[in-house]
Amino acid sequence: MDPINILTALGVFLAMSANWSGAKKGLKISVTRVEEKPDSFLQKLPPNISVFILLLIIAGIFNLGTFPQKIKIAYSGLRIIGLIMFYLFSWLQIVSFRTLGSSYAQDVVILKKHELKTTGIYKAIRHPQYASQLLSDLGAGVALMSYMVVPFTLLIELPLFIMRASFEEKILLKHFKEEYESYKKKSGFFIPFIG
Repeated sequence: MDPINILTALGVFLAMSANWSGAKKGLKISVTRVEEKPDSFLQKLPPNISVFILLLIIAGIFNLGTFPQKIKIAYSGLRIIGLIMFYLFSWLQIVSFRTLGSSYAQDVVILKKHELKTTGIYKAIRHPQYASQLLSDLGAGVALMSYMVVPFTLLIELPLFIMRASFEEKILLKHFKEEYESYKKKSGFFIPFIG
């Protein structure tokens, strides 16, 4: 098997292992301590699309939905950049959810005793989890030279995550009011300090 595919498989395993504790915690919190949970297709569709992309990444590890080996060899430098992106942004996604601590939930919710996080990675960017998910998926797609993952990430996951982040911002603005408005002026939407 191709060495970049093996390293991508290892990264998928490590990221899934690290995210497992957050997923269990997020589900438990979502069920037991919710103050407000608006109804929207944006609660479930974007995370389900991310799971579908994960399945496409796993298929790509086994050379399903990828360009031929000849093209992979010709673009090995680009593939290494994609692999580095995948590892870096997978790690940043884990840092993001762990930074939220007791305010983390898988759904867009306001929890009882919800705290607005504006430190660490959240000082520069309001939605690092979404941005990291997008960039890690894109990195994995490039590393694998997947003609399925890259377009699906750019054309479907990106717009859905922008919509979900905007939806989340309305809920946080409603709950935290001036504090959130002030935070928005000092931080970026998906890119540090922009938007």
